[in-house]
Amino acid sequence: MAFEELAEAAERWCARTPFQLIAAEETERRMDFYAEPGVSFYVLCPEAACGDNFHVWSESEDCLPFLQLAQDYISSCGKKTLHEILEKVFKSFRPV
Repeated sequence: MAFEELAEAAERWCARTPFQLIAAEETERRMDFYAEPGVSFYVLCPEAACGDNFHVWSESEDCLPFLQLAQDYISSCGKKTLHEILEKVFKSFRPV
């Protein structure tokens, strides 16, 4: 999927959650998300033809433990969509 389409899908997802898409860097294929109170993470999107998986991470040490569920989900069998990954991240942060 083209990065522009992924960014549009991310914007639609954000409209239904407390998260905001605060940056979308097409050259790095990176999307940064933020929600109060200080919850942040980013998603690296694979090139359509390369067969890699999405990658989820945070530069905040406080947020990293919450992303473990999403990281395990990404590494499990089968291709995942951006929407599926964002939903898993949202569920991971729900206690916050």
